[in-house]
Amino acid sequence: MSLHQPVGQGHSIPFAFDAAALARFAEAYPDASAHLFHRLTDHPLLSLTALAQLAERMPANQVEYNRGDLPLGLKPEDTPSNGLSLGETIRTIESNGSWAVLKNVERDPAYGALLESALEDLRPIVEASTGPMLHKEGFIFITSPGSITPFHMDPEHNILLQIRSDKTMHVFPTHDEETVPAQKSESFARGGHRNLLWEDRFTDRMKAVHLAPGEAVLMPVKAPHYVKNGDGVSVSFSITWRSARSVAEGELHSLNGRLRAKGLPLVKVGLKPEKQWLGRAMFRLVNRMGWGA
Repeated sequence: MSLHQPVGQGHSIPFAFDAAALARFAEAYPDASAHLFHRLTDHPLLSLTALAQLAERMPANQVEYNRGDLPLGLKPEDTPSNGLSLGETIRTIESNGSWAVLKNVERDPAYGALLESALEDLRPIVEASTGPMLHKEGFIFITSPGSITPFHMDPEHNILLQIRSDKTMHVFPTHDEETVPAQKSESFARGGHRNLLWEDRFTDRMKAVHLAPGEAVLMPVKAPHYVKNGDGVSVSFSITWRSARSVAEGELHSLNGRLRAKGLPLVKVGLKPEKQWLGRAMFRLVNRMGWGA
């Protein structure tokens, strides 16, 4: 199966997404979520057998797996082990009540080619809006029936492609300081954990996106969400990238964390932080000064 099929000079047939999906992506990107459709459901690299083989050859620091019967607002330090090895977790995923994520699968040549090809469909749209795709990464999630991924946020632009079984993404608006307080953005920008504190009152802000095989959801940077798996073993492929905008936002929140610690006025983080040249220069200055290093 070729990753792209050439069509004339310098053109190719979209591999992962059709024209309708690309149009919906262009309408939503970068600040809104969008329900999309994709073509990777039957790709041989995304079968359970291929993924088990990939997992067993990956370094331990590229794999995370835990029990799946966890509360939404669980603190990272309270996350319990499922008592199994990674290989046992994947081989018995249907019955062990767990979830596993294979991180940075692009470091494997075959999966790197798969990621590049899927992102190539999106590249012209992304470049026109937020500039070049940076730090392109792939993550694969393998989850037991009924598992829950706790309430959290991620630092990347992300499209989650559902490959096997179904799940529901519960997506919350971006730029909401009640679900993601400023201090959380600041600690997250400096390497803090992704999990967020859950309050039942947040439910009214939620949009539930059900994903069956062949469906996908675009997740904006730091959009809070949690995931509820369906009745079967789920496989999802997350294709991610960063941009000048996401990098600049992280810089400004990191700067504010350092300013806050010294009791100094904070910088307002706008909707286009990549254009906040003065704040970004301040970030570089405090880095050179070693504040909070």
